[in-house]
Amino acid sequence: MTETAFIPSPGNPGPHPRPSKPSLVLPPGATDAHCHVFGPADRYPYAPDRAFTPVDAPHEEVADRQRFLGFQRAVIVQSSGYRSDHRLLLDALAADPASRRGVAILRADTGAAEIRRLDAAGVRGARLHFVNHLGPDPQPEHTRRIVHKLADVGWHAEIHVQDDGIVRHAALIGDIPAPVVIDHMARMDLREGLDGPPARALMSLLDRGNVWVKLSGVDRLSRTGPPYADAVALAASLVCRFPERVLWGTDYPHVNITGAAPDDGLLVDLIAQMAPTEAARERLLVRNPAELFGFER
Repeated sequence: MTETAFIPSPGNPGPHPRPSKPSLVLPPGATDAHCHVFGPADRYPYAPDRAFTPVDAPHEEVADRQRFLGFQRAVIVQSSGYRSDHRLLLDALAADPASRRGVAILRADTGAAEIRRLDAAGVRGARLHFVNHLGPDPQPEHTRRIVHKLADVGWHAEIHVQDDGIVRHAALIGDIPAPVVIDHMARMDLREGLDGPPARALMSLLDRGNVWVKLSGVDRLSRTGPPYADAVALAASLVCRFPERVLWGTDYPHVNITGAAPDDGLLVDLIAQMAPTEAARERLLVRNPAELFGFER
């Protein structure tokens, strides 16, 4: 593959070059529960049928940014840009196995031996995309086969939806025989309001007790721009109502976005508005991810 094949595509500007230093001091063991790693592309080439080409963000760079922000642990989510080629994810996990966990992308035909290999490396879940910009939704039969594999190994299913997707796929999500994590607060359209159909569908799923939600991507949801007050209000309501099943992530390095990447330091400082007490932040950033991803307490 030629070097020109790895020119970043529109919507992938790369991370903020000079993020602010957060004023919020994070608790010991704070976990960035949603980040990605990319490249270097000449060593870890992207899938030929990928929907986008990101800026390289090697795992060493991602770890440096997390330390700057105050995080000691991380969950690295496999990108669709690599499909189910997990070489980079496995190398990133191996660089710090005590402090990193992973989320994979499985095929319907992924075998038990490969799942055991991923599990031994620190993978604890698999992601399913139901968003148009990353390709067609998985076939129902493929989804069924994948989620049953997760249940067998004790992993969670990570569900990526947007707009009214949480409404359209609520029945499927409710039937998954494994813990479920909803990415980016379901990327709902906030014009529907905090009591609109998407918000009600998300709340109803969280009421089930086996569904979690990531309070990441406020910049993706917000209709108002920085400091993303509308999306932060949604996150704060989720922390208040479901303190035991919320997680937080940087979403670094912010791929497939509109405009410039957000200031990661600002995103961290907004945690204080979502979880206004030390106890709530310890639950959000330490205890909940330790429980779900299997970090040492």
